[in-house]
Amino acid sequence: MAIQPYQEDSEVSSPMKRIRWATHRAKGTKGDQKRQSLLDRLHKRTGSNEKKRESSGMESSIPEGEDTSSEEGGDWSDTSRRIFFNRSLPPDARDEDGYPKAHYARNKIRTSKYTPLSFIPKNLWFQFHNIANIYFLFIIILGIFSIFGASNPAMNAVPLIVILTITALKDAIEDWRRTNLDNELNNAPVHRLMDFNNVNTAEDRISLWRKFKKANTRLITWIWASWKARKAPKGEKGKGWRERAMDESRPSIETRRASVMSRRASYLSADSEPGEDGIQMTPVPSPLPGQKGPDDALDIEGHPQTTVTFEGIRPGPNKQAGAADSKSPPKKFYGSIIDPFKQIPDQARFKKDFWKNVQVGDFVRLYNDEEIPADVVVLSTSESDGACYVETKNLDGETNLKVRQALQCSRTVRHARHCERSEFVIESEGPHANLYSYSGVIRWDQRDPSDPDAPRVEMAEPITINNLLLRGCNLRNTEWVLGVVIFTGDETKIMVNSGITPSKRAKISKDLNWNVIYNFVILSFMCLISGIVQGVYWGKSDTSHALFEFGSYGNNVPAVDGFITFWAAVILFQNLVPVSLYITLEIIRTLQAVFIYSDVLMYYEKIDYPCTPKSWNISDDVGQIEYIFSDKTGTLTQNVMEFKKATVNGVPYGEAYTEAQAGMQRRLGINVEEESARAHAQIARDRVRMIEGIRKMHDNPYLRDEDLTFVAPDYIADLSGESGEEQRLANEQFMLALALCHTVITERTPGDPPKIEFKAQSPDEAALVATARDVGFTVLGRSQDGIILNILGQERQYTVLNTLEFNSTRKRMSAIMRMPDGKIMLFCKGADSIIYGRLKKGEQPELRRATAEHLEMFAREGLRTLCIAQRELSEEEYQEWNKQHDLAASAVTNREERLEEVADSIERELFLLGGTAIEDRLQDGVPDAISLLGKAGIKLWVLTGDKVETAINIGFSCNLLDNDMDLIVFKVEDESIATAEAELDKHLKTFGMAGSEEELKAAQSNHEPPDPTHAIIIDGDSLKLVLDESIKRKFLLLCKQCRSVLCCRVSPSQKAAVVQMVKTGLDCLTLSIGDGANDVAMIQEAHVGVGIAGEEGRQAVMSSDYAIGQFRFLTRLILVHGRWSYRRLAECIANFFYKNLVWTFSLFWYNIYDSFDCSYIFDYTYVVLFNLAFTSLPVILMGVLDQDVSDKVSLAVPQLYRRGIERKEWTQPKFWMYMLDGVYQSIITFFMVYLLFSPATFNSENGLGIDDTKRMGVFVATIAVLVANLYILFNTYRWDWLMLLIVSISTLLTWFWTGVYTSTTGSTTFYKAAPQVYGSLAFWATLLMATIACLLPRFTVKSIQKIYFPRDVDIIREQVKQGKFDYLNETDAFIPPPPEKVSSLSSSDVSKLAKRPNDTATVDEDMRPIYPPSVAPTATTHNPRSQNGSNSTDYTLRRSVDGALEGAFPHRISMDRPRPSYERARVSMDRVRPSFEASNDFTSAALLTRLESSHSQPGQSVHTGQLSRLRHALSSRRPTVSREEEPESL
Repeated sequence: MAIQPYQEDSEVSSPMKRIRWATHRAKGTKGDQKRQSLLDRLHKRTGSNEKKRESSGMESSIPEGEDTSSEEGGDWSDTSRRIFFNRSLPPDARDEDGYPKAHYARNKIRTSKYTPLSFIPKNLWFQFHNIANIYFLFIIILGIFSIFGASNPAMNAVPLIVILTITALKDAIEDWRRTNLDNELNNAPVHRLMDFNNVNTAEDRISLWRKFKKANTRLITWIWASWKARKAPKGEKGKGWRERAMDESRPSIETRRASVMSRRASYLSADSEPGEDGIQMTPVPSPLPGQKGPDDALDIEGHPQTTVTFEGIRPGPNKQAGAADSKSPPKKFYGSIIDPFKQIPDQARFKKDFWKNVQVGDFVRLYNDEEIPADVVVLSTSESDGACYVETKNLDGETNLKVRQALQCSRTVRHARHCERSEFVIESEGPHANLYSYSGVIRWDQRDPSDPDAPRVEMAEPITINNLLLRGCNLRNTEWVLGVVIFTGDETKIMVNSGITPSKRAKISKDLNWNVIYNFVILSFMCLISGIVQGVYWGKSDTSHALFEFGSYGNNVPAVDGFITFWAAVILFQNLVPVSLYITLEIIRTLQAVFIYSDVLMYYEKIDYPCTPKSWNISDDVGQIEYIFSDKTGTLTQNVMEFKKATVNGVPYGEAYTEAQAGMQRRLGINVEEESARAHAQIARDRVRMIEGIRKMHDNPYLRDEDLTFVAPDYIADLSGESGEEQRLANEQFMLALALCHTVITERTPGDPPKIEFKAQSPDEAALVATARDVGFTVLGRSQDGIILNILGQERQYTVLNTLEFNSTRKRMSAIMRMPDGKIMLFCKGADSIIYGRLKKGEQPELRRATAEHLEMFAREGLRTLCIAQRELSEEEYQEWNKQHDLAASAVTNREERLEEVADSIERELFLLGGTAIEDRLQDGVPDAISLLGKAGIKLWVLTGDKVETAINIGFSCNLLDNDMDLIVFKVEDESIATAEAELDKHLKTFGMAGSEEELKAAQSNHEPPDPTHAIIIDGDSLKLVLDESIKRKFLLLCKQCRSVLCCRVSPSQKAAVVQMVKTGLDCLTLSIGDGANDVAMIQEAHVGVGIAGEEGRQAVMSSDYAIGQFRFLTRLILVHGRWSYRRLAECIANFFYKNLVWTFSLFWYNIYDSFDCSYIFDYTYVVLFNLAFTSLPVILMGVLDQDVSDKVSLAVPQLYRRGIERKEWTQPKFWMYMLDGVYQSIITFFMVYLLFSPATFNSENGLGIDDTKRMGVFVATIAVLVANLYILFNTYRWDWLMLLIVSISTLLTWFWTGVYTSTTGSTTFYKAAPQVYGSLAFWATLLMATIACLLPRFTVKSIQKIYFPRDVDIIREQVKQGKFDYLNETDAFIPPPPEKVSSLSSSDVSKLAKRPNDTATVDEDMRPIYPPSVAPTATTHNPRSQNGSNSTDYTLRRSVDGALEGAFPHRISMDRPRPSYERARVSMDRVRPSFEASNDFTSAALLTRLESSHSQPGQSVHTGQLSRLRHALSSRRPTVSREEEPESL
């Protein structure tokens, strides 16, 4: 059989007819450098010595002369790979020893740091990266040598051993969890082709070291399994969880798919034996034993006369080749990778195996809902058109389904025997981080099935990202997929992108290093004094030591004696740099994280998610945040779209009251509370009317009353024909377009009636199709080449010819449909500016003007708008265009550009149908949260990928922008840095600044929030210019003067660059918050990263330091827990240094009278237990539980947070004040005791003296412990029973230990010290006097400060005592009202104050800057979390369908019908400052009406002109009210 040339006239939906823009993205400026370190590693490991294959051998389906290399993959020559299937490796793929040159990464993933073999050495290595641990180890080593005078070296090592052990246990627990997750993933089941010779990895060698590690792992695993088996139930003994999991049947085998249009056949082929391990799964019946039929043929269900063969479609045995139906055009010949004459052993079978065993070159079969184990090229699927659906939320944060296609040449590969007969090579680019780009080619030798002796023909087919399933994705709505593995393990795209999260250290920890250095200096000074004095003293011969001592270690040589004494003093005074400080901070931060996690007020019940700290060591940084950088979509908004309004044939429909509309009315002096209640009551009444109208017109079984979002009873009335036949047809045509022009997948939930839901690739699109369903235009499902609708009870089928999908460059999508009457219609939806530019010139002028005006009003209400248009195509025009489209679709290079050019040629001469308006609601409490953060002195910047108008909408809605602000719209048209600098200079002059270095230094020390007079809005192109090093300082200073900053259309890298600019330029602490993968860069760049664990993906959460469920929880995290943590930790560290100074300097003063021979005044157990037991718990409790004010007061008075922004809780003056206090108290502690014993002696009852060193040490130690604990209590704000109990127990522990320890003879000379000392009255008198003398200065200073120089918190605490905040006990509001809101005014008085008449605005009011956006957010950017317009995510349509009624409707009907929502919007639009509309940065109704189609007339340019002011005033229209509403004031 000869190979037929390509011909295509078919109307049947073909994947090659779909534009693959879904995953196309423009490269960023730094895209090539992304993850460079990972790529460098990959280059060295994979195929670096391979020669690049020439592209000239590509034939057949690839045009001659085209290169197959990817522009995106810039590392082709270094990391490209050739993967062979059922072919021997060629000589150039082997090295000189005959081994394969290419070595591929294993699919086993290890995110844990340790293995059982490496844990101890590796963990110790990491712990001794801490310089403090090295210091303490050095002290222990010194103590081993008796020459340095350590009395008990073993006891000296206890603190460090405890710290290392606790830290190691913590690390082990964390790593054990990671290891369990790794094991769960690595041992997940997958069906892999076994007993198959994979020539790419069959000769891999395993090193001896790896064998040794595996043996150790098996040994430990066996021990663990044996131990667990003893506890397991009898029936389960002998089987681990992995084995039991492998025994379980796959649930999806027994289930039926709910899809409307498909029936599921058995997975098990008819000739499978019952006990067979291997599975040959197929959705079509295989020949039974004894049946005759070609080995390479499969019968298609429902088409018995047609046989699918390896070369494509050919007539069945009952039909001759030439007798084909003349109406069916010849099909394109794609070829087949199966060699029908290849002899095979027929032993290969798909069997369950583990993920970790998957290798490059393996065949794998995946099933519905399974996760993809590696990067896999799709060969075939259960769908007849080769489509499959994946969910990519683990990669890019999107839950919307994406469509992937099987290669055309491999769709007949369905069984294991077909895999054995397949013979091909895949040339692939190397691994890189771009999730949206892949380039490869599959090559094979085509055989003629009818002639085994016919010459082979080389063929090739390009492989794109649309043919690739990435590791981490989940297969959805597809029964099975068969593919081959291209990348494994660390070379998969998800692993290349999962770069190591940067290590973050708290600012206090960094400052602490300096304080430790200061203490090192003090310690060195003390040791130096000790060494000099002792050396000089022992060098003298006229002192008493010459008579009583036998000589020194240094043989009385002063220099040697001084050297030895220096190191002995290091051991003696070691607590000046306390090792226990670090473990104390670890404990405090861990417990703080536990309390944050346990805060039920930050628990998001909807998704069962509490606030989850992921980095436990930066909680104090959360209390010093000055700048917050936030994403918009999904972070400030819910990313749940609701269809609210529409305009059809110039008539507006829909009732809604949005937050943006409320914000505009608030600025006009309208009582928003009353208006909101009235509007919602009206909407509720209209909802009832609309549902009644729908049921009356057609009892729609698919309408769920609670799901209805489009409230427009007048639309239903017009659809029923009340306003005439013209408007009825227009409304019907409009909804038909919404029901056809989309890429949704239909899912049916069984019931009576069944519930139909839509899985869309953007929430906008799902909202459009759902609204069409609600009004009676229901998408039931898809046929093989079309889509089935239920239109007002009648079922119709429309054939999908082509789908031109949405992307950020096109800003539109189109569907070309064959209608039931045979006509060909093109439906197009997209951004208003794009659609208006493609309308037929000179047509529909009145409809254009009216629709533009409605869209502008919708946008100002905060709604996202789209335009809907259509065009009828002739048969000849379509067939000619389709040929060009197929050529572009089969191109290897520049495929996206060619497809876009072809699509552009057909999307012209459109007729306007109308527009839609969708609301992306703000999350609950966002405006109040932003307002509260602003009162705390925190500046919020919004960094979004959305267009300018969208950002301004949200800015007004959430209190970032207000009517009193001048809006600085920063836009540089010519992309010149000089122009950008001139623009910056112009705006800086407004603030009297020049952008100098001195001004920047002044700005760094000024933490006051700017006046709310200005806000700046900048787009991504201009931001790229102002981030240049030469003018970055000026831009930063300009932003510093603005209350709000909105960066629009910015890429992820630009988000990170803005954060880095503020973080380093202003020397302040920053926080970034987002919910998508595109926010990861800025989350990792900021000091604190917060991820929102919404209903989308969790990549932002995985990279964050804290994860929350809603934006409003950020207020409690920052203003409550953050402020508490910072203040607690600052006070805790200062008190820790203080108490250690008291202890250490007491020893130092004693050594003055001991010739600095470095002897202890205390028993050595006191030295060890001082920080371990006597004083540790009070300071820990202070750091964990202390509260200056309650959580509700912290939120009611957010101004208390400003001390954190100004960093006043932990300062160097505070550190030195505590140090001086410690020195003073150490003097009192020692010298009170010294002066007691100096002039007299004290004897116990038995006559023994208590003036020896050890008993004198009991005096000093007890005073030091008591004073330290009481001092901590003095500095604690909250004295509850727990704090008092811990302080008491810790202090009494000194008495307890002394009594127990000295009661045994093991204490030697310390024996019976407790009864002797504690029985002395002098001890208690000295203890009382010393305690008062030590604490009196601190008490005095605190009293003076709080009485005469109170801080804000002191005043608030006093007001709390006075009962001014008692009202907080009666409110359950998440954000409690501030005290100024609670006044003596009655509710009526408050209402009167809030209710200002609408006519209070004067001429001055008209001059005030009002900045509502002029058009809806319809554009889509490269931000994957920003979903504007019809679609902005990455997808390729499986099938789409459209049908249309013909004709456009240029006339408007009467506007006499009452439209309350429309009138409310018009009232809010009356006052608009001309200068705002004159800006070319915005698209207004005036601009849209002037916009003619430059695409329809190639020589015509788009006329922009000046944007005009809205011309309709309230006085020019008569007020209208609804039929049910009482005639009160509108």
